[in-house]
Amino acid sequence: MTILLLKIVGALALLIYGMKVMSEALQKLAGPQLRHVLSAMTTNRISGVFTGMLTTVAVQSSTATTVMTVSFVNAGLLTLVQAISVIMGANIGTTLTAWIMSAGFSFRISDFVWPVFLFGLMLIYSKKNRYVGDFLFGVAFMFLALATLGESQLPPAELDSLKGFFASFNPNSFGTILLFLLFGTILTCILQSSAALMAITMMLCTQAGLPIYLGIALVMGENIGTTLTANLVALTANTEARRAAFGHLFFNVFGVIWVLCVFKYFVNLACGLVGFNPATDTPSGTQLTFALAAFHTCFNVSNTIILLPFVKQVAKVCCWVWKPKANADDDDFRLRFIQSGIMKTPELSVLEAQKEIQSFAERIQRMFGMVRDLLEEKNEDKFNKIYDRIQKYENISDNMEIEIAKYLDQVSNAHLSDETKGKIRSMLRQISELESIGDSCNNMGRTINRKFNSKEDFNEHQYDHIHQMFELVDDALTQMNVLLKGHREELNATRSFNIENEINNYRNQLRNENLNDINNHQYDYASGTMYMDIIQECEKLGDYVINVVEARMGLKAAS
Repeated sequence: MTILLLKIVGALALLIYGMKVMSEALQKLAGPQLRHVLSAMTTNRISGVFTGMLTTVAVQSSTATTVMTVSFVNAGLLTLVQAISVIMGANIGTTLTAWIMSAGFSFRISDFVWPVFLFGLMLIYSKKNRYVGDFLFGVAFMFLALATLGESQLPPAELDSLKGFFASFNPNSFGTILLFLLFGTILTCILQSSAALMAITMMLCTQAGLPIYLGIALVMGENIGTTLTANLVALTANTEARRAAFGHLFFNVFGVIWVLCVFKYFVNLACGLVGFNPATDTPSGTQLTFALAAFHTCFNVSNTIILLPFVKQVAKVCCWVWKPKANADDDDFRLRFIQSGIMKTPELSVLEAQKEIQSFAERIQRMFGMVRDLLEEKNEDKFNKIYDRIQKYENISDNMEIEIAKYLDQVSNAHLSDETKGKIRSMLRQISELESIGDSCNNMGRTINRKFNSKEDFNEHQYDHIHQMFELVDDALTQMNVLLKGHREELNATRSFNIENEINNYRNQLRNENLNDINNHQYDYASGTMYMDIIQECEKLGDYVINVVEARMGLKAAS
């Protein structure tokens, strides 16, 4: 019995691993196109449902689709209404897994698994098709696990005990239905895999005499338990992402409630689709597994049809449950998009990191705006407050570089495509250069502070020149932010390079004028030195901006 138990547990572990390998391989094959499709094909609620359904069918994981959707909401790529419709579609798409399992339990497929392993191994060693090989390995693992579960026969004594145990429950009792629904929810939360529990349910129904009504109650519990993953991910996300995850929970709980009200009628209708009447027929093992799959599909399709017209109302309920957080001080260090959730794929992680870099760049431009304000400020108290903010932003800049770099380092430990590796290298360069821009802003702030405390001042011409240089630098930062937010294929860095040339030429012009003005006693040497320190720092800042742009565009650094 111990050997058999270990065999069943091992088969379940192999099933979960096989689905994980298959899902990740498909996501790597799809690459960035997957998230582009998900964000582009959600123009209305119906297209959102189809997008969620097709994405889940493609990656064979509703959890992956849901976590992806929550991350997109967190990153501002999807609205809450769009996300809820995608999640509805994901619930329909995941029903394909139940049909695959039914086939695995119903037909002897173990003999066909070994050639798939061989073919998959050959493709893995082929660099061009290694992800196809990973996918075939995942499929083979999954079907091998299903075949193992289907062929694992419990000893007669234990089988009789299980049958006696299930016979002690009245399948017609509403209380028993609720009890098994609770069991299904708890077990799915523990296993973190509704697919594994579906496999267990099919095994119990076909071998241990678990009545179909109680098996279906377990399936309904699985639908609630599987929402835990997205809600766990959303705990560290922003309010919109929490609302999207709660929408997933609401969808499944609402479906369970109304199905319980018409339980037997609905179950009989679903089972009738595969030629089985639970009230009168003695089913075969094949009928039982296909009946469970049919119910799973009918449940999610019906629930979507009922709730789809009320997506906006569901969104309002989610907004009522999750109130927006009080406005946090923007001067506090916090990452907005990078989350420590589970079940992340490299493509999602890269997306979050890119959004965080965009936020980093926006903060840096605000920091430069403070430098401009500092130059103009004459009131000592206000001047000191602005200067303190600049120094605080310098610390934020250092922390953001470290935290984003740590996150990208963790992502790089995964099995990545060459394209994703290139993106990570580019982003590491971007954050390093952004931190250098922060250093330049801080250096200018210190120079202005030194001028303020020394009671030196610039003349009108010096102020005009600095303002003109600041305008060029601000234009460069604005254009950098535009390039960071767009799709690389649609971007053009020409304007950034033109602004950089203007900054360099203007710096050279002012440097020559400064020497002449000092010689002509237009201002003293100390004033001229601080003036040129600011101009030179602006030119350095412009160089760092160009380095960010080159990294974003995939260009090599200039020698």
